[in-house]
Amino acid sequence: MAIPYWRLSGFYFFYFATLGGFLPYWSLYLEYIKFNALEIGQLSALMVATKIIAPNLWGWIADHTGKSLRVIRIASFFAAVIFAGFFYKDSYLWVAMITVGFSFFWNAALPQFEAATLFHLKKEPHRYSKIRLWGSIGFIVTVLSIGQLVDILSIDYLPEMIICLLTMIWLVSLITPETKVTHKTENTIGIFKIIKKPEIIAFFFVYMLLQLAHGPYYVFYSIYLNQFNYSSSIIGLLWALGVCAEVILFIFMKQVLRWLSLRNILLVSIFLSICRWLLIAFYVESLTLMIFAQLLHAATFGSSHVVAIHLVHKYFGEHHQGKGQALYSSLSFGLGGMIGSLYSGYFWDLYGAWFVYSMAAASCFIALIIAYIWVGREKQQVIN
Repeated sequence: MAIPYWRLSGFYFFYFATLGGFLPYWSLYLEYIKFNALEIGQLSALMVATKIIAPNLWGWIADHTGKSLRVIRIASFFAAVIFAGFFYKDSYLWVAMITVGFSFFWNAALPQFEAATLFHLKKEPHRYSKIRLWGSIGFIVTVLSIGQLVDILSIDYLPEMIICLLTMIWLVSLITPETKVTHKTENTIGIFKIIKKPEIIAFFFVYMLLQLAHGPYYVFYSIYLNQFNYSSSIIGLLWALGVCAEVILFIFMKQVLRWLSLRNILLVSIFLSICRWLLIAFYVESLTLMIFAQLLHAATFGSSHVVAIHLVHKYFGEHHQGKGQALYSSLSFGLGGMIGSLYSGYFWDLYGAWFVYSMAAASCFIALIIAYIWVGREKQQVIN
């Protein structure tokens, strides 16, 4: 069966277009409706905390029913419906409740779609980057357009923009074909035997630390730039620049995977992550250095994420892909992202941005040591 390239790409486009509305602007919106730094950090932590539970629950359902697209459609529908609750009122308790309800479904969709994409690709996993890059393009389009609209109109209209994108995710999921998974055999390795391996534990710990480091970037980067008089348009351009670098990397990722092993790509990515957070910590007033720091997003997220997808595909096999992608999402983006959001919210006013981003660099340094000792040493894998 032919790969449904445009339908897979379309889902990524609208999913990450929605993320492009959240990451640069949601913290600014929460600040606009009078929440303080600690509350913004807590609300952001709630959004990512559901990734600890939701992907694993939905991943178990998807793997046991073999209906990953049905799970994605249900999750996408309820994410859009519950998000409409943000229009009702903006008290802290209400926003917290809607955040948890919305994100419980929102965070379920992507890990299962990653697994569905790899099932469609079968023996051609190297084509993943060419499909995933459309997510980055969607992010760029939204970041730039919303930045302009916020400057012209008001950030008060942000929820309306996001709910339109959430609706498009659901509509695209309806036209994406279901994947067919072969039945388990007696020789299929159990999930618990897989996750007990030292290299798997190290893998998850490394990615948890990497996402912990991204916490203050996702929550406070726009606020940080705004404090130094960067306009919404410039803030949007800087976010878009980082993802443009990611798109270029995705275009050439097949060649990179032929030249370098997954292990070496990961080690270089983590080292460049340390450099990026230190630049943001101490040189925010320099637009030139902020541009350079954003170009490093190709490594700090782009290449490290591609390595993770390939390693999960390798470690968990066909019958545990849903659970494997869910564990990757929940332990890295979920647990790591929650800790990163909480610590950045707590220390932001207490010690300042330089301390928060220095902590991010320190967590990446620890990740570099762990990755160097444990991840990928058993086989220097190069993708053909």
